[in-house]
Amino acid sequence: MVIGIVLLIGLGIGAKFLMDVNAYQKEIAAMEIQDIDLSNVPDGTYEGSYDADLIQVKVAVEVKDHNITNIELLQHENGKGGPGEAVIPEVIETQSLEVDTVSGATNSSKVILKSIEIAIEGAK
Repeated sequence: MVIGIVLLIGLGIGAKFLMDVNAYQKEIAAMEIQDIDLSNVPDGTYEGSYDADLIQVKVAVEVKDHNITNIELLQHENGKGGPGEAVIPEVIETQSLEVDTVSGATNSSKVILKSIEIAIEGAK
């Protein structure tokens, strides 16, 4: 009887986890990242964040003379997605969010880019 109860609880927890992972995967797949227009962004530092359940990111984006001069990663809860942080120098170099995501850390890359987009859009 006790084994049956433990088994049912385990199955319930497992089912919820699978539903959460499925929702997360759908959210990431549907995520659209718009390129940024810096022409109307005043000098300053702007924060943006995005929470995709399994990945949470918060950034501070510094803009000077309509250029991104620095992006500080304030938070990156990511599991194994740490390599996705490599998109940050690419964004600064290209002044664009249209950069390649990091293989093996695609989801973290996308959430970082979305956080940068939100920071810039909040500056306008």
